[in-house]
Amino acid sequence: MLPDKPCIVAFVTAPDMETARKIAKAALEKKLAACANILPQVESHYWWEGKLEKSAEVMILFKTSVSLQHELGECVRENHPYELPEFVVTTIEGGSREYLAWVRRSVGNR
Repeated sequence: MLPDKPCIVAFVTAPDMETARKIAKAALEKKLAACANILPQVESHYWWEGKLEKSAEVMILFKTSVSLQHELGECVRENHPYELPEFVVTTIEGGSREYLAWVRRSVGNR
């Protein structure tokens, strides 16, 4: 029996809900993620081009298989207006086996 592929959560910020929905829809239609949670009203503080910046953003949390992380990252970049969109991934170390099995099934166990 083959071991289950690890699952990941990918964090992506977007400038607004419309953009976040567009990015989420593109990834879901390509089956690059099982789920995209969109969290409104994130306040981001960051360094950009030597200046400390602050902006209102929207956070997207994607759940998918580790084997799809590069394709998901490309999809985000293709649909994102930022010059350098956030795409940060962390491996899911634990959780509901049934939920993680659903994530794998939803993306074709890739």
